[in-house]
Amino acid sequence: MSRKRPLEASGRGRGYGAMEWVCLGAGNEVGRSCGVLSYKGKKVMLDCGIHPGRQGYESLPIFDSVALEEIDLLLVTHFHLDHAGALPFFTEKTRFNGRIFMTHPTKAVLKMMIVDSIRVGYDETSLYNEEEMDRCFRKIEIIDFNQTLEVDGIKFTCYNAGHVLGGAMFSVEIAGVNVLYTGDYSLEDDRHLMAAQIPSTKKTDVLIVESTFGLAEHEDAKRREQRFLTHVEKVLKRGGRLLIPVFALGRAQELLLMMEEHWRDHPELQRYPIFYASKMADRALKIYRTYVNMMNSKVQAALTVRNPFQFKHIHNLQAQYDDDEAAVVLASPGMLQSGVSRKLCERWCGNPKNSVLVPGYAVDGTLAKTILSKPESIVAQNGRLLPRRCDVEYISFSAHADYLQTRSFIRQLKPGHVVLVHGAEKEMKRMAVRLKTMLMNEREEDHVRVDTPRNTQKVYFEFLQTKVAKVIGQMAEECEKSEKSAGGDVALNRKIIKIKGILINQNFSHKILSTNDIKTYTDLTVNKISQKMHVPFWNNFELVEYFLGQVFDHVERIDNKKGSTAGKGGKGGKGGKGGKKDKKDKKDKKEDDEMLLVEHVIRVVRKKPDRILLQWNASPTNDMLADACVAVVRSAETGPASVRLTSKICSHGTVNSDASSSSSSDDNGNGNDATPAMTLEERQLDLERGMRNVMRFTFETIEVDLVKKVNKVDEEEDDDDERFDTSLSIVADGVAAIVRCTLQPMKGSHSVVLVEGCEDESLKETLHRVTTNVVGSIATRVQKKMQ
Repeated sequence: MSRKRPLEASGRGRGYGAMEWVCLGAGNEVGRSCGVLSYKGKKVMLDCGIHPGRQGYESLPIFDSVALEEIDLLLVTHFHLDHAGALPFFTEKTRFNGRIFMTHPTKAVLKMMIVDSIRVGYDETSLYNEEEMDRCFRKIEIIDFNQTLEVDGIKFTCYNAGHVLGGAMFSVEIAGVNVLYTGDYSLEDDRHLMAAQIPSTKKTDVLIVESTFGLAEHEDAKRREQRFLTHVEKVLKRGGRLLIPVFALGRAQELLLMMEEHWRDHPELQRYPIFYASKMADRALKIYRTYVNMMNSKVQAALTVRNPFQFKHIHNLQAQYDDDEAAVVLASPGMLQSGVSRKLCERWCGNPKNSVLVPGYAVDGTLAKTILSKPESIVAQNGRLLPRRCDVEYISFSAHADYLQTRSFIRQLKPGHVVLVHGAEKEMKRMAVRLKTMLMNEREEDHVRVDTPRNTQKVYFEFLQTKVAKVIGQMAEECEKSEKSAGGDVALNRKIIKIKGILINQNFSHKILSTNDIKTYTDLTVNKISQKMHVPFWNNFELVEYFLGQVFDHVERIDNKKGSTAGKGGKGGKGGKGGKKDKKDKKDKKEDDEMLLVEHVIRVVRKKPDRILLQWNASPTNDMLADACVAVVRSAETGPASVRLTSKICSHGTVNSDASSSSSSDDNGNGNDATPAMTLEERQLDLERGMRNVMRFTFETIEVDLVKKVNKVDEEEDDDDERFDTSLSIVADGVAAIVRCTLQPMKGSHSVVLVEGCEDESLKETLHRVTTNVVGSIATRVQKKMQ
C-alpha cells in the first residue's frame, strides 16, 4: 500500500472515497467528547461523553447530526464522564446497534462512577437509570493495550495513553487509511502511570488530538510538587482546612501518593489528618490495587515491599466529620458541581484560614472555573449568595498534554492531516496557527491542514491510494513457475506474467485466487445453478441450427437416440450439468427430439410442437450466451431472414412463404425455378441487415452505417470469378471501427474480413469473428444463386 496524502486543502471532498470527521461534542469546547469517523461506508464513533457544566439532555453530544443506526463501532478511550458518561443513553435510547470496545480498567471504573452518579442525583431529569446501565455494560467488549482487532473491515489497535488508569488511544484503519484518535493523553511519567505510547508501527494519515491546554506549558514537575506541598503546609500550620476537589479516580491517586510519601518523610506533619472524601474511595483503591501491572516501573518495584496504594496516613472521611481541626480533604467531584466537594466548599468558603486548591483543568460553566477568578461571593446550590473569604490556589497536576508535548507528538508521528478537538475555541485556534507554521517550515510545503472544527461541522479529506491484489494459493504457485520462465521487461525492470483467476474484494483487501481455493481462503461458498428457459417456436428446427451457426463458432448436433451426455442432462463439453428433468420434461422427451450444443455450454432442445428448451449452468458468461441464443431463436421464428430462407419464387414472380407446402426446392433453397442473381444493392442491404441482426445480440450498443462502397471486380483470367469489396462503418459499445469485407463466392464461398481503426484487441477479435460469420453466410447464398 502506497503512502496516501490529502488531496483537498479545505471544503467538502468528492465522491464515495472522501473521509469525513464530525464532532458531536468537544468541538471548540471541553466536555462531552464524541465524534464520528466515516469512510468507505464504515462509521466509527470515538468516545461518548457528557458536558460537566450542563444538565439533562443539554449535556449530551449532538446525536441528531448523524444516522446512529449506521454506526458500526464505538471506541471509548477512558472512564471520565466527559468521555463516557452518555454511553448508557446512547446504547439504550437510540438506534445504535454496533459493537463497543474499551479496556478492562475503563469498564470496571466507569461502571462504578456511573452507579455513583445515578444514586447521588437520580431524578426525572436523569438520562438513564441503573437497569439501563446494566443492559449497556453487558454489551461492552474488552480490548488490551497493543491488541489489534477487526470488525467488518475496520481494524483498530489500542495504545496506552497515560492520563488515567486504563486510558487508551485508538488507531483506526479503514481501507488502508490510518487515523489516530488520542482522547486525553499525556507524554509525561508520573508517580504511578506510564507515559503515552508513540505508535511507530504504522503511518498516521490523520491525527485527531486533544488541545485542552492550547499553547500553555506545564510547570516543571519537581517545582510544581514543591509549590503544592508548601501550600499544604502553610494552610495547615495556620489552622485552616484545605479542600482539593478531584475526580474519584485519576489525579486523586497521584496526589495521594505524593502526600503519603511526604507525611512519611516528615513526622511533624502526621498530626494533621488527610481525608479522601468519596463514596467510591475504598472501591477505587481496590481497582488500583488490582491493576498495578498496568502502571509504571516505580509502582511495580514498590510492590516487592508493599502495595503503594495501601495508605497509612490517609483515611476515608467519616459521615460525622468534626471540621474544627486543620486537615487536608480530597473530595469529588473535581468541578465542584455537586456532591461532597460542593458541600465542603460552601461550608468553608467564608473562613479566611481555609483554602481551595484546584489541581487541574476547570471546564467553563462549573464552580471550579468560577472560583478561580476569586469572586466576592459564590452561589450555593440552594440559591443563596455566600461570601468567599478563603484563598484560592491553582496548581496544575492535569494529565493532559501541553503544547510542548503535542508538538513533540506530532513531530514523531508526522501525520498527513491534524484535527484539534477538546479545547477552548480561542486557545485551540491559536494553537492551530502555531502548529501550522511549524509544519510548513519543517516540511517545506505551501499548505498544511490543521483543522479546528466546531460541533456538527464536517471535515473532509481524500486520499490517493494504490490498490494491490495479493495472489495466493494455487495461483501463487502458478505465478512462481511462470515468473521463472517469463521474459523480463527491460524498460520497467520487471517481469510480465499473465494470470487468470478470481478477484476477491473482502474488507478492503484484494486477493486473486483459483476457484479451487475459494473455500480455503474465503468465507464464500460455491454453488452451481441450472437454468432452463422455454421459448415459443413453430418453425423448422433447421432454421435454428442455421442461424446459430452464423453467430457462434461451435454448434454441435447431439444424437438423442444414443443417450448422449447432453441428452441425459449431464455435462456437455465445457457446459455444466443440466440438473434433473422435471415431470413435464420427462413426459415431453421423445426419440425424435432434436438437440444442439452451442459453444459446449448451451443445450438447445426442440420440444414439439410449439417450443424450444434452453438449458445451461448459470454464470455471467453462460447467461450472456443463453440470451444470445434466445435472440437467435426468436429471429429464426419471425425475422425477415427466416422468411426469405423458407420462401420460394413462383413462376409468376410472387413469393410463396408456405414452408410446409410441396416444392421442388431442396433444403438449401436451390429451386429448379430460375432465380436471378443478387444485385449489388441487394448484397449491400443484406449485409447491413445481417450485421444489425446478429451484432445487436453480441454488444450492448451497436450502430452500423450504410455500406459506403460496393465494388464488383472482374478477374481477367476467369470471367466467372468475381470479387465484391464492401466497407462498413461500425460503432460497437462506443468504439468505432471500419470493417472491410471481400466476398469471393465462386471460390468455395471464401470471404475476407479486415477490421481497422480499433485499438481494443478483444473488441477487434469479436468484430472479426461475428462479421466473418455474417459475410460467409452471405457469400454462400450468393454462390448458390449464381450456380
